[in-house]
Amino acid sequence: MSEELQKRRIGFIGLGLMGRAMAEHLKAAGAQLVIHNRSQQVVDELLAQGGMEAADSAAEVAEKVAGGMIVLCLTRTASVEEVVAGDEGLLAGNTDGSLVIDMGTTAVSATRRFNQALQKRGASLVDAPVSGGQGGARAATLSVMAGGSVEDYQRALPLFRVLGKRITHMGESGAGQVTKMANQMIVAQTIDAVAQALTLARANGVDPGLVREALMGGFADSRILSEHGKRMVNGDFEPGGRAECQLKDVREGCELMEQSGLDFQILRTNLDNWERLVARGDGGLDHSALIRLYEKGDES
Repeated sequence: MSEELQKRRIGFIGLGLMGRAMAEHLKAAGAQLVIHNRSQQVVDELLAQGGMEAADSAAEVAEKVAGGMIVLCLTRTASVEEVVAGDEGLLAGNTDGSLVIDMGTTAVSATRRFNQALQKRGASLVDAPVSGGQGGARAATLSVMAGGSVEDYQRALPLFRVLGKRITHMGESGAGQVTKMANQMIVAQTIDAVAQALTLARANGVDPGLVREALMGGFADSRILSEHGKRMVNGDFEPGGRAECQLKDVREGCELMEQSGLDFQILRTNLDNWERLVARGDGGLDHSALIRLYEKGDES
């Protein structure tokens, strides 16, 4: 248990692949959770475990937490917008003194806008996207990249320590999301590079599994080669991180690129590849399924 979180009331909104595990870690640390999710099934399952309380809306979460911390673990910027500013969003409840912690990947400009709206209502926002996927959420070994004031970051730090191992304060509002965009650009393009390399090996009669093993430990080694390369070799695309979510992140990365006056042609090509993968109906698969674009006979 965490002495700093014992009996602290914490709101948690978004109980998907990663959010559920994160909420369970906070409960195990002694926090008293108020949970809300679009799908009721996961809420019912968590309530059956005991130690959590449900709310019917984000506004009700704000009321029940009463100036405490509220964690958002949502996959899309539009979902964060609805939870913060919708008819039954946080701003429709009592947010005075609340600290909203957005641990999803949200557009940078929207993040700063949400922070301003919350500040007008006596609350504040820390953007704290994470890296590590579903496995990191389950193991509580996530990397946390936080943006916000020093005071808000320090307030959220005990919660971050329960959920992650590498925790870094990146700067003011939006800095965490900028860092996550950098992370997602590297991940998305490295998955593409690994997919191309293993496809090239197979096309030339060399076992891609052996190629992966040979490259591990050299300069080409990475967690992408190790974990996602294994998925590609085995054809195991059970989702840990879904391709449709990767597409969303690459789109937002391209938007940020353009807003910054930059032009990365390889990133634009990578975006096109993710668009094609999702368009062919593979958006619900793990993002390592990008290799399916390069399978023999698939030139669409």
